[in-house]
Amino acid sequence: MNRKVKNDRFFQGKSQYQKRWRFLQKFTIGISLLIAIWLFFTTITVFIASSKPVDAFLVLGGSIKREMYVAELAQQYPQTPILISGGSKDPCILLIFQRQTAPMDNVWLEKCADSTFDNFYYSIPILQQWGVRKVKLITSTTHLPRAKLMAQILIGSHGMWVEPDIIQEQGIPGNSEYGWKTVLDVTRSILWAPISQVIKPQCSKVIKLNQVNLQEWQNRGFKCERQGNLKVRS
Repeated sequence: MNRKVKNDRFFQGKSQYQKRWRFLQKFTIGISLLIAIWLFFTTITVFIASSKPVDAFLVLGGSIKREMYVAELAQQYPQTPILISGGSKDPCILLIFQRQTAPMDNVWLEKCADSTFDNFYYSIPILQQWGVRKVKLITSTTHLPRAKLMAQILIGSHGMWVEPDIIQEQGIPGNSEYGWKTVLDVTRSILWAPISQVIKPQCSKVIKLNQVNLQEWQNRGFKCERQGNLKVRS
């Protein structure tokens, strides 16, 4: 009798295990199918966007040279919105645009980002709000290949084409690129890409460049990167 009870329990446990295993297999296949369909349609969307004109400039912070470069672009393309993510201090960017007599009405400063991953984490929802389909990514040679790969993964996952615009740096770069850093950031970009389709981080520190109060900053005192060659009254 005891042997029969044990056998029944064994077969019941085995049956439950098999049911769970079949459910897990079906669930995995379903998720894989959904991801495959999403990747297929996203790829088509991205390639269609590649033939469109650039409709936004995204500047990654880390060097004032990048902001000097985008100020020149602003003169050529005054209607194209510019998003500077985690860049130089607000008054430094303002002085650059004033020196270039570049338009500032379409320039936005995002001040939440503290890393390259953050640049995309906070910028993508803003670009989506603008209805952007093709982005010119402005960074420098000292930021490669990490920034380019992350942009193609994260921005591309939202159907936007990335057109890198790489500028040369002078002197010793402020940041150093390492293989482990690239692997780490690319890996978490791959993990975040599908999650970011649902979760839309919002930066509470976004300001238009023409709203920066230079007098207030001068009263407090500030310094800009030497490469900017800006006359700052502190």
